[in-house]
Amino acid sequence: MTRPDPEWLDRMYNNRALVPEHAVHFSRWAEDSAQARGAQPCTLDLAYGESRGQNDGETLDIFPATARASQTRQRGAPVLVFIHGGYWRSLDKADHSFVAPAFTAAGACVVIPNYDLCPAVTIPDIVLQMVRALAWTYRNVARFGGDPKRISVVGHSAGGHLAAMLLACVWPAHGEDLPADLVKNALSISGLYELESVMQTPFLKESLRLTPAQVAQASPAWLPAPKRGVLYSVAGADESEEFLRHNALIEQAWGQKTVPVREALLGKNHFSVLEALVEPDHRLHGLALQLLRATA
Repeated sequence: MTRPDPEWLDRMYNNRALVPEHAVHFSRWAEDSAQARGAQPCTLDLAYGESRGQNDGETLDIFPATARASQTRQRGAPVLVFIHGGYWRSLDKADHSFVAPAFTAAGACVVIPNYDLCPAVTIPDIVLQMVRALAWTYRNVARFGGDPKRISVVGHSAGGHLAAMLLACVWPAHGEDLPADLVKNALSISGLYELESVMQTPFLKESLRLTPAQVAQASPAWLPAPKRGVLYSVAGADESEEFLRHNALIEQAWGQKTVPVREALLGKNHFSVLEALVEPDHRLHGLALQLLRATA
């Protein structure tokens, strides 16, 4: 791609500047997340991966399906793994517990993993951490009432990028016991699908420290389309033209068979679009439920 103007890139990718009221969203997420952890059973800070708890980033939280929903099931619950955003350099799983209640009430087991943040690690490092988190989930979620054969991944922003990478993952290469279709499908909300533009964005350079080799390695749109599963890609219609370009890019790169849903949601910005995920009557919540039900 040609090299755009650096100031333009900062305008396109600095979502906090684009949404002056972003602090209101963050405060709401924190408050609702604390309430979610206190209002229903959950198991917090479980270690995954090789670090066995020595690495603060390699932990996850599990919110089992509610008892009422469990009574209607004849087998394990579908599993929704939610991956947070923050440009791979900020935020935490504890900021996103608010995602869980709307889905546990619908009969799903929700898993929310953490990952280490740049610049302490690279984006390819984070991708591998998420691979370990999903492998751990496959091997252990049955203990929490989840069905390891029914895993869907949802991610926001940087988490949307990671969700796409996980759908494209060659799982048997990471463990002989891991099925090729470990991730049945994915929903990416305001995802980033090529990292060259991100690498060139001034306000991100110092913390992400991307190299051309890392960009090639970890840009979903530059990888072959997954052989299994589908990706739903959505963004807020009020987001920057670059985020809307990314939203269209993955459909162009992977094709409509793999990306059968690509939408820009009216009236939603980069932060309010995530809140739509847990609104029972919103299109985005319905799309997530659709993917969970498709794993049956």
